[in-house]
Amino acid sequence: MNTQLTSLLLSLAVGVTSPSVMAQQDTASTVNSQQDSTEQEWGDDNWGDDSWDDSGSDDNATVWHGFIEGGLGNRVGSDPVLNERFSPMDDATLADLRVRLETSGFVGNDRYALKADVYADGVEEGFRTDLREASYTMSPGEHTDLKLGQQVLTWGTGDLLFLNDMFPKDWQSFFSGRDTEYLKAPVVAAKASYYGDSASIDLVWMPNYTSDRYINGNRFSWFSPQVGQNVAAPEGRIDAEEPANSFANGEFATRISGSIDSTEWALYGYRGFQKQPNGLDSRGNAIFSRLNVLGASIRGNVGSGLANAEVAWHMAEDSDGNDPYLPNSQFRFLLGYERELLPKLTLGLQYYLEQTLDYHALEAASTSAYNPEEYRYLYTTRLNYRMWQDNLVWSLFAFYSPSDEDHYLRPSVSYRYNDNVSVVVGANIFEGAKPNTFFGQFEDGSNVYGRIRYAF
Repeated sequence: MNTQLTSLLLSLAVGVTSPSVMAQQDTASTVNSQQDSTEQEWGDDNWGDDSWDDSGSDDNATVWHGFIEGGLGNRVGSDPVLNERFSPMDDATLADLRVRLETSGFVGNDRYALKADVYADGVEEGFRTDLREASYTMSPGEHTDLKLGQQVLTWGTGDLLFLNDMFPKDWQSFFSGRDTEYLKAPVVAAKASYYGDSASIDLVWMPNYTSDRYINGNRFSWFSPQVGQNVAAPEGRIDAEEPANSFANGEFATRISGSIDSTEWALYGYRGFQKQPNGLDSRGNAIFSRLNVLGASIRGNVGSGLANAEVAWHMAEDSDGNDPYLPNSQFRFLLGYERELLPKLTLGLQYYLEQTLDYHALEAASTSAYNPEEYRYLYTTRLNYRMWQDNLVWSLFAFYSPSDEDHYLRPSVSYRYNDNVSVVVGANIFEGAKPNTFFGQFEDGSNVYGRIRYAF
């Protein structure tokens, strides 16, 4: 497999990879988001998919609520690869009519939660369901919780950058203009948590492997190193077979965390598979190769702001780095800082480095013209300005990679008219000097979008 794809994929979100086999360089790190620093669109305040109004609820009562949302998005130009297809919606990136229903309550001291979406998708033409949560949480001991079922999981310190968060992401939703909460895809898991005096431990078992909802050629075209240009469905569709369900193929993740004074620290571990099919087997079929991850993070107050640092060692199946059809191991590093510049105006900055290990072995084994850079680095900037009692929010998130000479801009404006009605308009703008870099390959996918939501 072309390692350009592997690196592009593994670099957009340190835990994220990109759309397809040999289609992008590993951008898996470009997009993480912690619960307290997600994009400030209404409903994007955390990854828990909570709707706005839980007021008046009783801890012992079942609560029903939800929303109805319509969303439209369209390319700012056109994609010549997609225009060769048959659908009149090829220039659309978003055409959703969505209904969310959710409920939660208690059975004794145990809590249950259910969140489900039903929506009509005008881009891929069909009615779909998305079970966001169907979980049951109990407390076997005084300091222990056990959460079972479908749930959204996240950890790490990055803002839209994932180093140690190996839980599934939905890149099709993220790039097309859906609410940022949909970047985090749900997964069936058992999560056990122990809360100690000096440290806490989280253990997660995902019995069935769950990949990212990666770019597969349906909604966006992607760069294929094999043909040297962008491709799309049906010929360029990626539909890799996931690892068979078995205990040996289950995913395991762990976090040990604590704090010293006001500084938070954490250690992470993961055993499973790459989240996107960025490898090839002997027959040339796309595969999810095995992956182990070890990492650590720290976060605390520095001056008048909040600083964070995180590292991760991604140990790929090709431990020697000399198999051009499998991704290389990587070292990843993140440094971030956030502070309020003026009242209601906040600034967040991040520096991310991704080093492809055993790079000389890769160069010697590969005949591809699209190998990744040995060192890929990326800067991000987030600006948020709140007005009118926080009902109007202006936001800009920018990714810029000097090593790849490409960038990705996410401007948005959200307005909360009242407790029930909100409106969001925004854009996803990609540009790059070369068509094979992660952001550069999506230039023709640049789009503007709008959404209106009625919560009940």
